[in-house]
Amino acid sequence: MCGIAGIWRVGGAELTDVAVAMAQTLHHRGPDDHGVWSDPAVGVALSHRRLSIIDLSAAGHQPMASASGRYQICYNGEIYNFQLLRQELEAAGNQFRGGSDTEVLLTAIDQWGVEAAVQRLIGMFALALWDREARELILVRDRLGIKPVYWGWVGTTFAFASEPRAFAKVPGFRGDIDGAALAAYLRWNYVPAPACIYQGLNKLEPGTIL
Repeated sequence: MCGIAGIWRVGGAELTDVAVAMAQTLHHRGPDDHGVWSDPAVGVALSHRRLSIIDLSAAGHQPMASASGRYQICYNGEIYNFQLLRQELEAAGNQFRGGSDTEVLLTAIDQWGVEAAVQRLIGMFALALWDREARELILVRDRLGIKPVYWGWVGTTFAFASEPRAFAKVPGFRGDIDGAALAAYLRWNYVPAPACIYQGLNKLEPGTIL
């Protein structure tokens, strides 16, 4: 598994620092590598903790940019059919730098668009994608919800992460417990999506593009 985290807000020189601090709380999810990407002009920062499995080289480093430069991704999971997708994308004229499923995922999004690409994925995944052209931040979770991703607003900052603990690094986060979520946990021994144990946070539901 890997860990993803990031924020989007207007202004603030500490964008990168916050994103890195969030990802550092997820070190146990990805001890092999870490990376951060930010665009202060639009106030977005993505950070990643990597567990190297498919491509152990630097070619699998994240956050990763698409070949076109339009998309930037941080991704947790595994695409089981990425080799078949790669063959199809290569037949369409696309070239690859490495052997990671992350690069195949990015190229598929470049080639077919977000929704069409995601519909063709077989696997378990949670991802955050920044679209430079549309200036959109997109979160996606696999159909069964195997890989987690949480999101919410902390004041005027939009934040996301693989685990709720990362939000403690976002300035202004209070960490107040949600009473309804706590009641659900005591009843069922887990907090069902889209609820989160903390007020103001949400768990992205399975099979959802936000």
